[in-house]
Amino acid sequence: MSNFKPSDEDFEHRVRSNFDQQQVMKTIGAEMTHVSPGEVHIELPYSEALTQQHGFLHAGIVTVIVDSACGYAAYTLMPTASEVLTVEYKVNFLSPAKGERFLGIGKVIKPGRTLTVCSGKVFAYESGSEKLVATIMATMMAVMK
Repeated sequence: MSNFKPSDEDFEHRVRSNFDQQQVMKTIGAEMTHVSPGEVHIELPYSEALTQQHGFLHAGIVTVIVDSACGYAAYTLMPTASEVLTVEYKVNFLSPAKGERFLGIGKVIKPGRTLTVCSGKVFAYESGSEKLVATIMATMMAVMK
């Protein structure tokens, strides 16, 4: 549980509505499964259409779910009249992304008025076991509408 207090009481609706507008998430079949102040989870079922030549989930797909999880985690704490954009990120791939489903978790480390620093993890689940496949450090920017 985070100690962050959103400035927008209706942050969860705002975040979920914004997520629903992302065509890439619809295309890959990702779903936002958890939203709390400073933390967002995005789940993705395995799809052969999203793999690379060895049958693992492609690194770009791994990155898209955790980048979005971090962005939306930051967005939970941003003002109502804002949007969120990624400024930069660094990803470490720790294990091949092999599993039945994948979970990207984004968490705010340090919120700011303009820039918010986040960390994230991606887990693969297969036959009841969990494996950490990637970590991310990301900086998100609040863009006023």
